[in-house]
Amino acid sequence: MSVLSVAMVIAMLTAAFILLRWPMWLCEGDNPLPRLTFLAILFTSGLDVGLIMFPLVDFEAYATESDYSFANPLAVEFGFWGGLVWSFYFLTTIYFCALEPKLRLFELPLVKLIHNFVIIGTCAFTGYLFLIYLPSYIEGISPNNVYLLVAAVVLLAVVSSTSLNVLKVLSLVSTSLFLMLIVGVWLLSGEGVSGLAGHATALGAYFTNLDKFILPLNDYHGFYLSWWFAWSIMIGQFVARFVSGIPVWQLAIALLVVPSIPIALWFTVLYSYFVDGESVGELATIAMIGVGILFVVNSLDSLTRLYSQNLNLTVERLGRSRYVLAHASLLIGLVALYQFTPMKIEWVGMIVIGLYAFVYYAVARSGLWRRAQA
Repeated sequence: MSVLSVAMVIAMLTAAFILLRWPMWLCEGDNPLPRLTFLAILFTSGLDVGLIMFPLVDFEAYATESDYSFANPLAVEFGFWGGLVWSFYFLTTIYFCALEPKLRLFELPLVKLIHNFVIIGTCAFTGYLFLIYLPSYIEGISPNNVYLLVAAVVLLAVVSSTSLNVLKVLSLVSTSLFLMLIVGVWLLSGEGVSGLAGHATALGAYFTNLDKFILPLNDYHGFYLSWWFAWSIMIGQFVARFVSGIPVWQLAIALLVVPSIPIALWFTVLYSYFVDGESVGELATIAMIGVGILFVVNSLDSLTRLYSQNLNLTVERLGRSRYVLAHASLLIGLVALYQFTPMKIEWVGMIVIGLYAFVYYAVARSGLWRRAQA
């Protein structure tokens, strides 16, 4: 836990320093996209099914366990998913826009191997989460049907990863459907505008207790922070290529503020059900499952595209059929590895923290930091 704490402090301080020191520096990737498309890809690639599935379960724990008594369940859940934790993506996106083209650290054979192991392992963990939580949301589904559905979702994601145009459309559709889900579940709650606004005031406890969310509160919070670390480098590498020449301060808003708004709205809607002691109805549950599946497809699509390009295991090299068979088999096999072995996402997070340490060391030795300061 101490390694995670030190890594958290250093990462947050670095992100804040970059924002304050170079707010006007322009960030641009190799394949810049319109701002709306960029935000949709960021949102759907940087989150997974847990955003949809976890809150109602988490609220129960946050309301009863003493570790979270400093704030209400809504503020705690938002602290785990929104706001400050998105600074991980801000930090790594800046790195891949500004420093990686000069240093090329992730082209070094050993770093490349470790980095892509992390991508593949995290990709499989996304599928594993979907696997273990699916029976909680589809009542009466048989184990065989769970495995078949997960395999079908992985296969769909790998197929969609063969075309960037599919990713653009899928990201925009998924984001739109998520916003529609928020509105639909809110309308079904019967809370109205005043009721939703009243529950939203509970989010203020996040901002008044911001310091509490930087260091791990307990093992469960440590799991979340390790999860964010595990995703951070790969998402930064992936979305950096789509940045369209915007200054650092605007990128900070795009990565920290914009995604946090729909997250806050979604959690507030679900929190109203929790406070009122009501269960989410069958129609809302079906919609949540549908959007959750799309989020899984988006995440797996993005990560598959990333590691396949990094390792030159692309459609152009393998052919479409061999590409789909190879990557789908690999990911399904690794999902099973999480299911039947003690493999944990915390281990992947520690590996990523090691990559962070190496990058900090390499940047310090390169002299780029000193030249930028000058």
